Amino acid sequence: MPPMPPATKTLLLLCVAIFCLDQIVPLIGLFALFPIGTGLFWPWQLLTYAFLHGDLLHLFFNMLGLWMFGAELEQLWGTRRYLWFLLAGVLAAAAAQLLVAALAGLYAPTVGASGGLFALLLAYGMLFPNRVIMPLFPPIPMKARTFVIVFGVLSLVLGLGGAGGVAHFAHLGGMVGGFLMIRYWRGKPPFGRRR
Repeated sequence: MPPMPPATKTLLLLCVAIFCLDQIVPLIGLFALFPIGTGLFWPWQLLTYAFLHGDLLHLFFNMLGLWMFGAELEQLWGTRRYLWFLLAGVLAAAAAQLLVAALAGLYAPTVGASGGLFALLLAYGMLFPNRVIMPLFPPIPMKARTFVIVFGVLSLVLGLGGAGGVAHFAHLGGMVGGFLMIRYWRGKPPFGRRR
């Protein structure tokens, strides 16, 4: 496991602190990502939803993933690039979730850093494809590339199957946002020359 660089540590502590505050003063009504048609949507929710979590298990797994994948990526890219990348994942996840909510007529709010985490997961799989990961569930060692594919396909299948309570398309949106950010940095289509 990598050491904890500054932005990853700050984000982890911030999410834990906001989770604790949310138990005392409910923050969901103002800061969760509500579908546009509900009349409860505000622009800041495109970012703030990522700092809220539904329960302790949700928070634990997101923070574990942030540490496992984000710490090494922050060390590789530096704090500034890392934060831009996470922002792209969180915003793309929000856009995907809002689109799906509008098309499917959903009204439930979305919370959690999972969209940004799936962007980090995709980047980790692209940059370290042969690194072996031992997930908690299932506890089977697999290459990072395989891990990313499994989680991406699982999100797609569960999303299409209508598995409720989890924003599966936000996960996929985060992956797309992360993929596009890497393409942008590399100057690959649909973007122009190298950045």
